[in-house]
Amino acid sequence: MGLPTGIRTLDDALGGLQPGRFYLVAAAPGAGSSLIATAAARTGALDQQQPVLYAASGLTRADVAARIVAAHLPVDYRRLRAGRLTPTEQDDTAALHHHLASAPLYIDDGTDLTTDAIAESVPDLPGLALVVIDRLQTSEDPRLPLSGPSQITDAAQALAHLARTHELPVLAAVDTDDPQLIAALSLDVTILLARDTDQIHATITERDLGPQATLTLHADLAHARITDPSPEHPATVSPHTPAQIPQAPLQAPTSPPPDPTAFPPAPTAPAASSMPPRRRPAAPPPAEGSYANRDYSYFTDMITRAVDETLHDCDGDITTATEALTKKAVPNAMALFEATRVGGNYEHTVYPETLEFLRKKTKDGADEIWEGRHNWTNTHLTEALKDGTHPPITVNALDTNASFLSAFKTHLPIGALVHDPDGGFDPKRSGIYRLPARPTWHHPHLPDPIGNRREDGPVLLDDATIRLLIRCARLGLCEAPHITECWTSGASEGLLEKFRRVLTEARTKAIETNDTVTVEYIKAMYSKFTSTIGESSVNRDIRRPDWMHIIRSQAFANLWYKSHRAHSNDLTVVRVRGTDELHVAGDWRTVFIEGRLTTQMKQKDQYPMPRKSAR
Repeated sequence: MGLPTGIRTLDDALGGLQPGRFYLVAAAPGAGSSLIATAAARTGALDQQQPVLYAASGLTRADVAARIVAAHLPVDYRRLRAGRLTPTEQDDTAALHHHLASAPLYIDDGTDLTTDAIAESVPDLPGLALVVIDRLQTSEDPRLPLSGPSQITDAAQALAHLARTHELPVLAAVDTDDPQLIAALSLDVTILLARDTDQIHATITERDLGPQATLTLHADLAHARITDPSPEHPATVSPHTPAQIPQAPLQAPTSPPPDPTAFPPAPTAPAASSMPPRRRPAAPPPAEGSYANRDYSYFTDMITRAVDETLHDCDGDITTATEALTKKAVPNAMALFEATRVGGNYEHTVYPETLEFLRKKTKDGADEIWEGRHNWTNTHLTEALKDGTHPPITVNALDTNASFLSAFKTHLPIGALVHDPDGGFDPKRSGIYRLPARPTWHHPHLPDPIGNRREDGPVLLDDATIRLLIRCARLGLCEAPHITECWTSGASEGLLEKFRRVLTEARTKAIETNDTVTVEYIKAMYSKFTSTIGESSVNRDIRRPDWMHIIRSQAFANLWYKSHRAHSNDLTVVRVRGTDELHVAGDWRTVFIEGRLTTQMKQKDQYPMPRKSAR
C-alpha cells in the first residue's frame, strides 16, 4: 500500500499513492479536485508524519491552512473563516495550529510558481514522501505560470518526469474535465471527478489500460472535504465510465476572508511550515533562518556579521556604516551568491565567451540588447483630461519594493549561449533572440511590453522579454513573437533562487526590526549584483551580460504584469516608469497589498489630473 490519501475507498482502488507515479485529479472548476489534493497533503503530513511539499498556485498559505483545519478537526469551514468559533472549537483549532507548526508540511505559495521551482525544492526536503500541486488552471492568468492549456501540458509532463526521477508520488489537481485535453496528456493515472448533489463520482483511468474503476464518494462541504460514502450511499465500483452528470460547483463555503491572524490561534502560531517561513514564535519554534528542512541561518548570519562588524568599526554611526557597507556590497554579494550555489543542481558557467552583440561599443556605451524599459504615459487619457472629455481624476503614484530582488526569480541560461540559425523558442532554454522587426502593440491603455523605443529593422530581445510577449500573445493582446535566430543555453529558474530567498528573508527581518542599515545594505547587494555581472571592472568574479539583461528585463516584465493586473481590476493605468513606478487611478488597495515587503506596494505620492495651472 502506498501513501494514503485519507479517503479509504479511493485508497483501496489506487493501492495508495505509489512512488514514481503521477496522479492527475481532474474536475470542472469547483468540482472537488482541490479538496482531494488537500486530503492527501494533510493525511501524509499530519496522520503519517511524512514530509509533504504543497505547491499552492492561486491559493494562499492561509487558504490551505483553513481547509486543513476545517477538514481535520472537523470544524465548520464558514465559521472558521469568519472567526465565529465556539470556545471549545477555538481551543481545538489552536491545538491543531500548534501541531501544524511542527508537522512536516511545507507550503510554497510564492508567486511565479513553476515546475522548475518545484523541482528545485525537492532535493532540499530530506525524506520527502509526496508532492501536491494545487492547482493547474486551464484559463490563462498572467500572474500564474501554471495556467493556460499549453502550460498545463508542459507542466503535466514535467511533473510526471519529476515523479519518475525522484521516485515520489506526485498528485496535481487540474480544473477541467475536458476529455480531449485529459486524454492528450497521456498520464500515469487520471482521477476524473463528477458531482451529483452531495455525491462525487470518481473514475480512475490508467494509461494504456483505460478505465479501472468508478467510485462514489461523499462531498462534505461544511468541513471542506471529500470523504468515504455514507452508509445510505455505499461505495460502488464499476469497470466502466458512467454517463456525464450535470454538475453544480463544488467548493468550500466562502465568506469574505478575514486576516488569517483574526481567527484562532493567536497570530504567533503559523498555520504550517512555509517556503520561506515567516520568523514568528511558534510552538515548537522553527530553527531561526530555516527554510523547510534547510537551515538558512548560515547565510543570513553572513549578512548580520558584516553589519555588526561595520557598525562596530564606525562606532555605531549609522550613516558612516551604511556608506561603508555599500562599498563592500559587490564582493560580499558575490561571496553570498557563491555560498548559496554550493550543492546546487547545476554548475553555471562564470566566464563564457562574450558574443559580439553583448559587448559594449564604448566604455560608457551600451550593447545591442533591447530591454523592455518602461517610460510610458497613457496619452489617450491625458488628452481626454486636457480637452475636458474625461472628468478629473486623482492619481496614486505607487512604488514596488525590491524590484530587482524579485526579478532574481527568472529563467537564466546555465552555460555558454549556443547559436541556432533557425530560431524558435524552447521554454527549457534561455538566452537572446532575434526578431525581424519590433512587435506591434495596439492597446493605448496598457504599456507596450517591450518599452518605448521606436527603431526600424531587426531587434535583439532577451529571454524575460520574449516570455512576456508570449504571455501577452496567449492573452490575445498581440501576435506571438516571430523568432528568426537565437543564442541560448539550457535554463533554470533556480540559479539565483536560494540567493533571492536569503536576501528576502534577511530584508523582511530587518524591516520588522526597523534595522535601516541592513535594509540599505541588502538593497546595495542585490542592485549592484545586477548592475555589475555584465561588463564591469568592479566585479571580476563573473561575466554574464546575458544574465544582467534578463534580470533587468524580468523586473520590467514584473511591473508590466502589475499594470495589467491593475487594468484587469478596473483601475486606470496612468503612467509606468522604469522597474518600480506605477501610477493608477482608483482604489488600488483592493488590488494590491500595501506594505514594504517584496510582494507589496507602497504609495509615494498622490496628485490630481489635470494638474491645476499656476496663477
